[in-house]
Amino acid sequence: MKVLITGFDPFNNSTINPSAEAIKLLPDFLGNVEVIKKIIPTVFNKSFDILKEHIENNKPDIVICVGQAGGRSKVTIERVAINIDDAPIKDNDGNIPVDKKIVEDGETAYFSTLPIKAIVNKLNIDSIPADISNSAGTFVCNHIMYQSLHYAKVKNHSFKTGFIHIPYIPEQTVDMKNVASMELNIIVDALEKAILVCTEYFNKDDIYLVAGKDA
Repeated sequence: MKVLITGFDPFNNSTINPSAEAIKLLPDFLGNVEVIKKIIPTVFNKSFDILKEHIENNKPDIVICVGQAGGRSKVTIERVAINIDDAPIKDNDGNIPVDKKIVEDGETAYFSTLPIKAIVNKLNIDSIPADISNSAGTFVCNHIMYQSLHYAKVKNHSFKTGFIHIPYIPEQTVDMKNVASMELNIIVDALEKAILVCTEYFNKDDIYLVAGKDA
């Protein structure tokens, strides 16, 4: 089984993006699961153009996109992506779309096809703080999640896909007061466990679990 996992490059004048740092540390194989790791730009349309290339070239069974959610204290598995770009800041090419549909004739929203609750359950059992998030925002993270789900649907691809947000790592919060962070090795461990849960549940229904936050 092949899993394509992506992180973003640094953005908004930062020199670190923990999603990129974490996926660099993932192994090439977890048991018999091949882990294909790619960094994509924090740019609205370009990010999906590059992701689409990686999907077509590698033919993954599962696509997991990972991004930074500064201020969150847990690994948060996104439930839904909405069809809107509404940027609070410029992306890395200077784009700042406002109230713009991602796909003009696309669905209003798509739900993740990953086993989001099984992932949360596994992480919490293993003492990694995790929860479901019901909002991926309206920046590039939501954009890439929506585009990946839309592409899987319209092209009738069988790959499962979704998005995971991770907190800052401690190096990013040195000059911030009372801002949550998580050690990079814990984030890497969380992503490894998430990959294995996704492969385990590839042909199974997600578990029933009460979980979920507005953000």
